[in-house]
Amino acid sequence: MEKALQALLDKQEIHELMCRYSRTLDWLDDEGQALCYWPDAEIDYGFFKGKAADFVPFVMDIERASKRRWHMLNSLQIVLHDDSHASGECYGLATGLNDNDGTMKGNLFGGRYLDEFEKRDGEWRISARRYFMDWMLPLPAQPDGTVREGFVLPMLDLTQSGNPHYRPM
Repeated sequence: MEKALQALLDKQEIHELMCRYSRTLDWLDDEGQALCYWPDAEIDYGFFKGKAADFVPFVMDIERASKRRWHMLNSLQIVLHDDSHASGECYGLATGLNDNDGTMKGNLFGGRYLDEFEKRDGEWRISARRYFMDWMLPLPAQPDGTVREGFVLPMLDLTQSGNPHYRPM
């Protein structure tokens, strides 16, 4: 029973890590994003192959270039190999929107993450990642963030770190 409980706790911690990965990208939290990976993690996105310590500033610059971004991971499967090693796979949806000649345009991307996780000093982080993009769709023009009659929902303009609505969790 104790071993089964520990397995559930480990899987929950890995699940929360993956949620934190998406959230820190979207809110432009550089430090939080770095804490998702071990610095020596091997990363392969195709357009980047190298260590996580080099990948995080690289990908955060890409995210900052988008006026809006949104990442959602789902269907996470986790296999624990032992007390400190696990593998995971999940699907991901991501958007990136930019102001193109006064119109907010972008793409919706669908792909999958193949991850290895390692627990060091009681903490799970990504120790290796390989990403595959399965498809990409252009998005129709999006609202530019200006409050309009008939579309009164507030919109976040997340182009910099430190948004006052971001809450460390």
